[in-house]
Amino acid sequence: MNEELPDIVARFRIRHGLFRKETVDARLYELDSYGCVMKTDKLFSPGDTILFDLIMDMPFEEIRAEGLSGLVTEKRKHCSNFFYSIDFIQFDSSDDSPLADKVRRIREVLLKKQSLKSRRSSNTATGMRQIA
Repeated sequence: MNEELPDIVARFRIRHGLFRKETVDARLYELDSYGCVMKTDKLFSPGDTILFDLIMDMPFEEIRAEGLSGLVTEKRKHCSNFFYSIDFIQFDSSDDSPLADKVRRIREVLLKKQSLKSRRSSNTATGMRQIA
């Protein structure tokens, strides 16, 4: 499994009984224009539909894509948690809705962060070799 995506969570609410709800923040491990992979200890089954928000925490603001719905397509157990593959069911990659624009913006920022992180880690390794 890939490593956890930086500064982004999927937030959803689970109903417990008639009046009680729990808000859950799940870490994301993959995100593309068709769906995502999240890790949580909550139980879902393939075929379930999940309503969630993608929230990317930035230094000065949050980027939020609220009200996404996704279809659970795959479930893999990892220790006491599960990895869920979720396909977005509201829009496709060519959609021009505000929600699709927000998801595209989150993906752009993620790609830039991952690119900077990989450059930093490769420069650190090169610098350590030169010191040795």
